[in-house]
Amino acid sequence: MKVILSIIIAVGMCSIAFCADESAKTETLDNVAVARELTQTMAKGDYASVESRFTAAMALAVPAGTLKASWEKIVAQVGALENITGTRTEKALAYNVVYVDCQFTKSKLTVKWTFDNSGKIAGLFVTPPEPEPAAPASYVKQSSFVDRIVKIEKGLEPLPGVLSVPVGKGRFPAVVLVHGSGPNDADETVGANKPFRDIAQGLASNGIAVLRYDKRTRVYGKKMNAMKLTVKEEVIDDVLAAVKLLKSTKEIDSKRVYVLGHSLGGMLAPRIAVADTTIAGLIILAGSTRPLLDVMLEQMEYLANLDGIVTDEEKKQLDSAKDEISLANSPDMTSDTNGTLMGASPSYWIDLRGYEPAESAKGLKMPMLILQGERDYQVTMTDFGNWKSALRSRKGVAFKSYPNLNHLFISGQGKPGPSEYEVQGHVDEAVIKDIAKWIK
Repeated sequence: MKVILSIIIAVGMCSIAFCADESAKTETLDNVAVARELTQTMAKGDYASVESRFTAAMALAVPAGTLKASWEKIVAQVGALENITGTRTEKALAYNVVYVDCQFTKSKLTVKWTFDNSGKIAGLFVTPPEPEPAAPASYVKQSSFVDRIVKIEKGLEPLPGVLSVPVGKGRFPAVVLVHGSGPNDADETVGANKPFRDIAQGLASNGIAVLRYDKRTRVYGKKMNAMKLTVKEEVIDDVLAAVKLLKSTKEIDSKRVYVLGHSLGGMLAPRIAVADTTIAGLIILAGSTRPLLDVMLEQMEYLANLDGIVTDEEKKQLDSAKDEISLANSPDMTSDTNGTLMGASPSYWIDLRGYEPAESAKGLKMPMLILQGERDYQVTMTDFGNWKSALRSRKGVAFKSYPNLNHLFISGQGKPGPSEYEVQGHVDEAVIKDIAKWIK
């Protein structure tokens, strides 16, 4: 399926990137019927009928002819659509998603339609069949909280989010979830797993409100790519806006708003706390303490050696990465240097120079909880040890590691690798309980 993936109809850009007015509700059943009809319409070559249902943003993003060219490339590889074998739905913030499973002559594919609440098409992807969405974790009590659609306001470019609020009389403690690297969605979806959904619903089941939202680089990716981006614009400013939103929410105890950072979010947690000293405390999950470029190279070397053989192509990739890292660390590089290095602008790496998370955390007065999976190959026990060394003598800091958990805090066995992220699982209940107990 690698060839198919290379020509995905990426006309949606980000399928939940465009916010919609919730005043015009569309029944899920109608969306299913429409999605089936639209899939068949595309197969018949009537692309204009499909394009006529695009949102304004989609129409701008997908010039005439793009849909036709993309669909015909897929048909050239897998043959014609023979029949629709099934459908399923899910809610993605203010959007309704319908998966249409299709049998083509040579392969099975899934057409993923994203509708806004007026029934317009806000996203469209064709992918290999996706696994059924995992049922909520066993520790989630659906009747004990409600999910509320919110917006993280920042000028004219808000971010869509979900606030999970416990049922009952407030005022509840609350947590803002801060993503790891990459253009993550509100659930921090990685492969078949949604760790932020697990954490939000798990904590909300324990009387703690949780706010999660789409990352700015996911919603406004094209614009962000054109910027001289730093972690301030990518992460920190939105976290501060999310904290502000929680503090102004009537059900929330404004003096008990915490920040939970995972991976890159955990690494940046001390810097976030310096920017807002009113935050009640930090929860750091797999937060790196070392320079991000060093951690990235370590991950690449680990993956190259995972099968015991480093191929010539892998060695070439590693050498190229080392060259880029050397340039990114060079004092000769400035924010005006053209191009990208290791996937980010020069300004991004310059901004992070000299930042030492564990050392920065030493000067904070707020309580901290630092958690680590011992099977994590992305952020390792070396980092956990660095947090301990820096903060062991400071009061109000708790540490815990979990022998069987990986980078997503999901249980596994054997040598860890990226393939296990494709297996559906849930954040371990012990992690949820430990966070809830610490907050309470």
